[in-house]
Amino acid sequence: MCRIPVPAAASTSNSSELAPAGSCTTAGSGHQASDSTQQEGAIAAPLVLPKTSESPKLLRIRHSMSHVLAMAVQKLFPKAQVTIGPWTEAGFYYDFDSPDPFSEADLKAIKKEMIRIINKQLPLERQEVSRAEAEAKIKAQNEPYKLEILAGIHEPISLYTLGEDWWDLCAGPHVANTSELNAKAFELESVAGAYWRGDETRAQLQRIYGTAWETPEQLAEHQRRKQEALRRDHRRLGTDLHLFSIEDEAGAGLVFWHPRGARMRLLIENLWRELHFEAGYELLYTPHVADISLWKTSGHLDFYHESMFGPMQVDERQYQLKPMNCPFHVLTYASTLRSYRELPIRWAELGTVYRYERPGVMHGLMRVRGFTQDDAHVFCLPEQITAEILAILDLTEQILSSFDFRSYEINLSTRPEKSIGEDAVWDLATQGLIEALNRKGWAYKVDEGGGAFYGPKIDLKIEDAIGRMWQCSTIQLDFNLPERFALEYVAADGTRQRPIMIHRAIFGSLERFFGIMTENYAGDFPFWLAPEQIRLLPVTDEVLPWAEELLARLRTAGVRASLERSGERLGKLIRNGETMKIPVLAVIGAKEAEARGASLRSRADGDLGLVGADALLLAAAAANSQRAASLELEPVEAGAA
Repeated sequence: MCRIPVPAAASTSNSSELAPAGSCTTAGSGHQASDSTQQEGAIAAPLVLPKTSESPKLLRIRHSMSHVLAMAVQKLFPKAQVTIGPWTEAGFYYDFDSPDPFSEADLKAIKKEMIRIINKQLPLERQEVSRAEAEAKIKAQNEPYKLEILAGIHEPISLYTLGEDWWDLCAGPHVANTSELNAKAFELESVAGAYWRGDETRAQLQRIYGTAWETPEQLAEHQRRKQEALRRDHRRLGTDLHLFSIEDEAGAGLVFWHPRGARMRLLIENLWRELHFEAGYELLYTPHVADISLWKTSGHLDFYHESMFGPMQVDERQYQLKPMNCPFHVLTYASTLRSYRELPIRWAELGTVYRYERPGVMHGLMRVRGFTQDDAHVFCLPEQITAEILAILDLTEQILSSFDFRSYEINLSTRPEKSIGEDAVWDLATQGLIEALNRKGWAYKVDEGGGAFYGPKIDLKIEDAIGRMWQCSTIQLDFNLPERFALEYVAADGTRQRPIMIHRAIFGSLERFFGIMTENYAGDFPFWLAPEQIRLLPVTDEVLPWAEELLARLRTAGVRASLERSGERLGKLIRNGETMKIPVLAVIGAKEAEARGASLRSRADGDLGLVGADALLLAAAAANSQRAASLELEPVEAGAA
C-alpha cells in the first residue's frame, strides 16, 4: 500500500482510519465533510477484519460454514440439490437448485438449523475415494450437479463428511470439528439468483450468502461497515441526488446522465483535459464503429469477440461497435510516416466504448455496457520508456489526488510464459516500469508472470474513505498492436523501426470512477465539484428582488447557484437543502437584503453568519479556481456589500 504525502495544510480525512498497519499515508485528504456527516460515517478504532485469503484459519472456518449451510438446507428442504459452496473474501456462499424460492423466514430457519449443527460438535473428515465410488455415491443421492463437477476433476478424489449423515465432494480444507465454529459469529446475509457455471443458458440457481468470523465483535464490525457501505451506495445516491439513471426502456447497462450529474461530469472532464494539455498530450476524437476488418487486424475479433456486440450490415460492409479505442489511435499514428524526432507522441481521448456484459454482472455505474474510457496512448523510443512511465505516474497522482484519492495499492505484472516480442524489449520495458516506480518512491508488489502476452503492466487500486480498494488506473506496454499494424518511425540512422506503445487509463471508466467517487464522498461532494454549490433561500417575497440579483451575479461569476421559489417555511427549505447535500445554503431575509448579503450555512464549516455579496462572490470564485473543498471567508459587518 502506498499513501501519497500532501501538504500539511490539507484538512484531515477519515480515509486513513481504516488503513492497514504499516502503510505509508497522506497527511490529509483535502476535503472534510460537515460534522454531522463525519459523525454519521465515522469509523473509530475499528477491529482488524482480515480477508479470507490473508487468514488460513478464516478460510477453514468459512469453507466449513458453507458445508454447514448446505447440510442445514438439505435437512429443511430435502428437494434442494447442491452445486458449489466456496469461501469468499468476506464470507461464503452456496448455490442450490430448489423448486421453491428461499424467503427471509427460510433464512432464519436455516440459520437456526446451522446453530444446532454447530452445537452438536460434529467432525469434518476427509475421505479419498475412487472415481467409481464417488460416482456411485453421487448418483445414490441424486445430485446431478455434483456428477458434472466430478467429471471435471482429477484423482485423488476427496469427500468431506459432516457427522454421519451428510457429505460433500470437496478438496478442503476445513476445520476438524464444528466446535471450532462460533455460532455467535456468523450470519446469513442474502439470497440472490445465479446461473449454473455462470452461464445464463443453464439452470438458474439460488445463492445464499453468509459471513463468518472468529468472534462476535468482528461480525458486528463487519455488519457496521456493510451498513456504512449501503449508506454510500452510488445507486441510491445517484437517484436521491438526481445524478444519473439506467432506464429499462433503453436497455440494461446504458447510463443516462441527468443535469446535475452532467454538470459534475463536465467538471471532471475539464480537469482531465486541462491536466493532459499541461502534460503535453493532444486530444483525439474517433468513431464509435469500425469495419469488421479492423477488429480482425487488431485481434479483438479472435480474442475478445464474446465481449463485443454483434456486427451491423451497412452498404455490403460489416461494422462493429468499438470495445476499445486502441486500434483507432493506432490508425491515426499510421496515417503518416513518423520521425524519431516526433517521439514521444502522447494522445488521449475520452472515448465511449461498448462491451457486452452478462445480465447478472451489471451493477450500477460499476459494470455497464456503454462507458467512457479515458484512454491515452504514448508512442515513444525504447530509451524514453522510463521517463514516459514516470510522467504517467505523476499525472495519475495529480488527477486522482484532485478527488481525494491518495492511498494506492500498486502491482507490477511481468512477462508470462506465453508471450510475443523480443527478450531484449521485454527486459527493457519491465526495467523501465521498475525504475519509474522506484524513482516515484511508490511501494509495489510484483506479480511474476501476470502480465499480458503482449507486454508488462502496472495496475493501481485506490482506497476509499471506508477502506475498500477499487481497481482504477492501468499502464500497459504493448508489443502486439505495433506489430499487427506494422507501425514504424524513421530512426536517426534512416532505418524503419517499431515504436514502443504504452496504453494508459487513469480513471479506467469515467462511469465507474464517478460511482467510486460518489461512494467515497457519500454524496457530500467538495464545493468545486458539487452540481449545485449555493442555494438561495428567500424568507419572504419582499426580498426576492435582491435574491434574484444575487443569483444573477453568482451565475455570472461561474457559480452553480439556484433560487428556491417554493414559498415553503424556512425550516423545510433548509432540510431540503441538507437532503440534497448542497454545500452552501444562503438565507435571505430583510436584514440580509438591507445589507446586500446573505446568512450562510456551510455543510463543511457550519454557520458562517452574514456575508456580503462581494465577499461571497470572491470566495466562491476562488474556491472554484483552486478546486477547493469549501469556501474560505469570514463574516463581515452588516452593510458591507
